Amino acid sequence: MTKLSVNINKFATLRNARGGNNPNIVKVTQDVQRFGANGVTVHPRPDERHIRYQDVLDIAPLIYTEFNIEGYPDKRWLDLVLRVKPTQATLVPDAPNVLTSNAGWNVSENSVFLKEIVDTLQREGIRVSIFVETDLKNIEKVAEIGAKRIELYTEPYARQYAENPQKAVEPYIKAAELAKNIGLEVNAGHDLSLENLAFLKRNIPFLAEVSIGHALICDALYVGLENTIQLYLRQLE
Repeated sequence: MTKLSVNINKFATLRNARGGNNPNIVKVTQDVQRFGANGVTVHPRPDERHIRYQDVLDIAPLIYTEFNIEGYPDKRWLDLVLRVKPTQATLVPDAPNVLTSNAGWNVSENSVFLKEIVDTLQREGIRVSIFVETDLKNIEKVAEIGAKRIELYTEPYARQYAENPQKAVEPYIKAAELAKNIGLEVNAGHDLSLENLAFLKRNIPFLAEVSIGHALICDALYVGLENTIQLYLRQLE
């Protein structure tokens, strides 16, 4: 089964827009698990414009599914992850001022830096996933630095899906099959939705996990969070 990890950043964005504690991130964390999600994802950024570092500390004891912390591995982020010890840390090459993740790692150019981070986290029992695009040589390099998973950056797939689903998914099939053949597990995330998720799953049936936030939370505005999570889980059956 492919696990659904719900990225709760946008709930924090909504809270921060007004101040106060509504929506309550602690309750959101409890609810997404109660409603059937297989994991919780957060992506704390340096400016804390959505999930705050204190939020991560507050919700960590409440997560009994998988906990995935994404982010650029600077010292502050790394210290947080080592303190919390989530199930998984997803390394993302975000510049501090980007609106959302918009590229995967060039693993070859950053191999020494990434290997040090991977070794540090995995010594503490934290599974490491590297956020990458579909370049095959880049994926081979992930295996060389010792990470256990990749997360395929799926915005290009989502963007092309409406025009030509098969063409959109082909590079992802090749990338995922290579990763599997060299011993890497495969996650996927970014702009996945009820429109395009099932097709990705059918073509890459061995997907380990998808991380979905923005589209899922937009859908929840119409049909409710519990119903939405169930709808996304059905796409992964």
